Amino acid sequence: MKKTIAAAVALGCATAASAQSSVTLFGALDVGVSYYSNRSTFYNNTARPITPLASASRSQTVLSSSNTTPSRLGFRGTEDLGGGLAAGFWLEAGLVNDTGTGAGPGGTIAFNRRSTVSLSGPFGEVRLGRDFTPTYWNDLVFSAFGTLGSGGSLLSSVGRNLQVTKGPGSVVAATDNYLQTSNSIGYFLPADLGGFYGQLQYALPENVKQSNVPGSPSTKGRFAGGRLGYASGALDVAVAYGESTAADGITVNAAGAPTGINLQEKIKTLSIGASYNFSVVKLIGELTQMRDQSRSVVQASGLATRENDKYIGALVGVSVPIGAGLVKASYARVKFDNDPGTSAPFATRQDASTQKVSVGFDYNLSKRTALYATAGYVRVKDGQNNPVIMGGATGGTAGYLSTGNGVSGYAPRSSTGYDVGIRHTF
Repeated sequence: MKKTIAAAVALGCATAASAQSSVTLFGALDVGVSYYSNRSTFYNNTARPITPLASASRSQTVLSSSNTTPSRLGFRGTEDLGGGLAAGFWLEAGLVNDTGTGAGPGGTIAFNRRSTVSLSGPFGEVRLGRDFTPTYWNDLVFSAFGTLGSGGSLLSSVGRNLQVTKGPGSVVAATDNYLQTSNSIGYFLPADLGGFYGQLQYALPENVKQSNVPGSPSTKGRFAGGRLGYASGALDVAVAYGESTAADGITVNAAGAPTGINLQEKIKTLSIGASYNFSVVKLIGELTQMRDQSRSVVQASGLATRENDKYIGALVGVSVPIGAGLVKASYARVKFDNDPGTSAPFATRQDASTQKVSVGFDYNLSKRTALYATAGYVRVKDGQNNPVIMGGATGGTAGYLSTGNGVSGYAPRSSTGYDVGIRHTF
């Protein structure tokens, strides 16, 4: 009997050991005082003279959130399954800590930043749920200021604006398929590949199949992309590609019948980023090209029109450690190459460009707490040609005064922003 009891205890201990698990609470709170000022100037694209309007400025002072790191609350955990396998979960909710609300729809607390379950082992990791896109990781990692606050990456700002304007968006966030994807299946390479790392991601559109609509179901909302990089010592370099279906022309009227117009639109992003740490200074850079490709077909006549707009961007930055502090600076430029489309082959191109300069200083009070000050300045050229996407403001809700629909009126010209605050991670 004693031997039987001892064997049972030993078996129970072995079972417990093979099923060890851990759960971690983590998060960050980042709050500051910010000032934003956006200036718009008069433009005239008509052949007749018009008395110029005075420039118009809109400004705002706010208690801001997430200026250098996203305010968030999360839970993550792993369970050792034995044989080198592990199960894991990650739940992360965005916070707007200056008001105490969540960053989910309607200010709710929702795990909208990440919500995944995974299985990992020698083969790598398979991850299911809501997760960040591979192309977003390049914008985040290869920027001295990340993607937030007055100094945040201009490439990220244009990418967000493009996705929000063109779609597909979701009830969770208008930035979906740029920042995160829902309904995603992801694969990550194992960590022991001599410095190489990478991921693949596919997000299902989950649209309903309708038998009376040709081509149904629509692929609107689908995302596919990947990222491959190499990090060793001071060097880190990665290339990323993503393709988002913004529209898929299976349009129906209120009665559910096809309208006869087939619209297809995809946003394709290719980027390469790199950084090198010389100890006394870290150099950072990224090149990106975003394509907004659309094709519209009238089914009755077969008449097709095509457009292929490009957003070509570059960013360079530095970070210099000074004692407990870190000095940061960056410069970025994005050029909009407008394609008038096959329906207007002789139309005038309506290009635009945006530049941004950012400087900042972080002072670490401890490993988890830091003070920061950041300033950013944006300059827009020919903003009337694409004000919503190319009018990258430094922050806030004041925005530019933009009127005239490209004919005459106000156009985005410049934006200035300042952040002074404190962040704490746990």
